[in-house]
Amino acid sequence: MPSVVVFDVNETLSDMAPMADRFNQVGAPSLLAKVWFAALLRDGFALTAAGAQERFAVLAAGQLRTVLAGVELDRPVDTAVAHILDGFTHLPVHPDVPDGVRALRATGRRLVTLTNGAADIAEQLLTRAGVRAEFEHLLSVEQAPAWKPARAAYEYAATACGTRPADLLLVAVHPWDIDGAARAGLHTAWLNRTHARYPDYFTPPEHTVATVGELADRLAG
Repeated sequence: MPSVVVFDVNETLSDMAPMADRFNQVGAPSLLAKVWFAALLRDGFALTAAGAQERFAVLAAGQLRTVLAGVELDRPVDTAVAHILDGFTHLPVHPDVPDGVRALRATGRRLVTLTNGAADIAEQLLTRAGVRAEFEHLLSVEQAPAWKPARAAYEYAATACGTRPADLLLVAVHPWDIDGAARAGLHTAWLNRTHARYPDYFTPPEHTVATVGELADRLAG
């Protein structure tokens, strides 16, 4: 059984639905929120595949300027970009996270995060939710050789925790993250809150759960 539970942050712990409101507030269609987030991840993956790396914040701002081009905004584009990005510092966690995280910690396992974003965003998120003390480390690929889902990102997490990849269990809502972790030798749990279909071309998760609490129950058993 894995001794360390590693959480992805963006969308797995954080509820990013309010980001759509940020787009509306600057005069842009709310549907651009999902387009923007998918595009910045794509560009991060592309740089990783090419052997390069860039900070999440840089890609987020640059891709915002791309998707907002041609949109009739109610303020200068730089001000709009700053307003949207500020939304990350106010996001809530999903409702199942606080009690689920505490239940997981009660099983005796160590908890850490591993995000493609910045560790300080995870710090603020978990502090607002009242569960920061449950996490031993807040890790970011900004200190790793590559973005997830590259093997090096997960190996970095294992090294930071002083253990082997096989002792880690990655929890994520993203199938690409689950696949990458499995290929790096980690255990995996897919957090499927929306009853989506898992892609056949990715390595299947060991656990599929609807809430963090459900995962805690399984590991406790």
